[in-house]
Amino acid sequence: MNALIIDAIRDIKAKDIVQLDLRKLDERPADFFIICSGESSTQIHAIANNIYKRLKDELQLLPDHYEGRQSVLWVLVDYFSTVVHIFYPETRVFYDIEELWNDAERTGFNED
Repeated sequence: MNALIIDAIRDIKAKDIVQLDLRKLDERPADFFIICSGESSTQIHAIANNIYKRLKDELQLLPDHYEGRQSVLWVLVDYFSTVVHIFYPETRVFYDIEELWNDAERTGFNED
């Protein structure tokens, strides 16, 4: 599932894609966080929609929770074991999720 999410994110040319593996941490909210940035509200919305569409079409999987569609500064798509965070760069810096979960194993994905 995570590989498909990463691929769906890359389809829309998101920036700074990172996966945090939280499985070794106590009291984790999910097994994985996937974090990326979009450069406009249109791009952020498109990334979230592409993730939703591809997981629905290819894995018949719908998110447990989907929020942020109105403000589009931070969209969260929750697939229970994997939570996807799609940020404006400034919002990502403000919330600094990567630093909050800095004990997690981090995998970065270069843009093609």
